[in-house]
Amino acid sequence: MKEEQMLRDPDIKPSDEVIEKALGASYSAYIKFTDGLKDHSIQTDWRYYGDGGAWLGKALYKWTNSRGTQKETTAFWLSVWDGFFKVSIFVPNRIREDAADLPVSTGVKEMIANTEQMGKLKFFPLIFELRSDELFDDIYAVIDLCVKARK
Repeated sequence: MKEEQMLRDPDIKPSDEVIEKALGASYSAYIKFTDGLKDHSIQTDWRYYGDGGAWLGKALYKWTNSRGTQKETTAFWLSVWDGFFKVSIFVPNRIREDAADLPVSTGVKEMIANTEQMGKLKFFPLIFELRSDELFDDIYAVIDLCVKARK
């Protein structure tokens, strides 16, 4: 079965109804995941990206620094596929050891250990394909570590 990325029409914004239709049975996991982001001070901003030809959710962590300036950083990217969604976290290489020490599942520890750096860029991607909520705690732990490293 070929995986198909959804939300490709630039004229159809990703509403709850559009996302639910694309995800089917995985929609309840998506809602649980996005609701959980509020506990991590993360908001998703949907934008259409012409280079990839699809809508992507840019998950932003926002905070106020000690001088009172509003700051933000991209925590991860979210994409909708036929029956599942992907969370793509770009982890800085400099915190790979810290990521490996997180209290996460063996599978996620193996991803952290085995994922290659992206070319000359100084990070490595962790891409989770989600159909259920079983990895949410692991994903939130990685996101929190990355956000803390970027502040």
